Amino acid sequence: MTLTDGDTPPTSASERRELIARLLGDSGRVSVVELATRFGVTDVSIRRDLSLLEENGQLRRVHGGAVTAARGRSDFGYRMRLREHRDAKERIGSVAAGMISAGDVVVLDSGTTVAQVAVHVPVALRRPSGITVITNSLPTIDEVGAWDNPHLICLGGLYLPEYQATVGPQAVHDMAELSADIAFIGCDGLTAETGLTTPHVLVAEVGATIAERARRIVAVADGSKVGRRGLTPIVPLDAVHVLITDSSADPAQLDRARQLGVEVVLADR
Repeated sequence: MTLTDGDTPPTSASERRELIARLLGDSGRVSVVELATRFGVTDVSIRRDLSLLEENGQLRRVHGGAVTAARGRSDFGYRMRLREHRDAKERIGSVAAGMISAGDVVVLDSGTTVAQVAVHVPVALRRPSGITVITNSLPTIDEVGAWDNPHLICLGGLYLPEYQATVGPQAVHDMAELSADIAFIGCDGLTAETGLTTPHVLVAEVGATIAERARRIVAVADGSKVGRRGLTPIVPLDAVHVLITDSSADPAQLDRARQLGVEVVLADR
């Protein structure tokens, strides 16, 4: 994977991303390791480049690199949700990741906000045997799989492109055989009356099983989800130990959550 004779080395991150897009157009797939070596930057910088290019619809991230966007049309819904409230999700993910301790067995549910928890796991916990991660989320598998010799358990099952996750009886069975210290669960809606909800019954089944197998449940949801009633319940709100959201969330719903014994954490600047 090389540039043409007429190309000059990139002098800025934006130029580097333009060249990455060109390389992807030529080969259909790029590797984080190869790009980092080619441009003389860290893997973290390349992953950030790929994330920005994905937001612009120019590629789709996969384990170890990226492929052309044409190969990822089936996950369009996920990519659209990835762009919504991105700043809030990143802040929530950062706060949530700070709750993980060395040696923890951590379950990361599907969803764009939960995926940000994986992105923000402290470097000290990414070392071999730092933590154990259990997940059914492909973006999380991509993220954690890039760590140095991670202890990563992937739940099997039916693949849902729109959610970038595995679901169904196999995923539920796999999770039911495991136990965890802490679980991070996302949702499409959250109210005191209906609890955490999602549009898809199979996603809800996996989320409910995750909650049953974890000693501590942390719900992560940007403020737009709080007060929204979804189709299928995952868990009641009083089963949640901590809710991490942002200050745009409905204050009345946050008060109701506190009354139910939920610790509410606002992840704001």
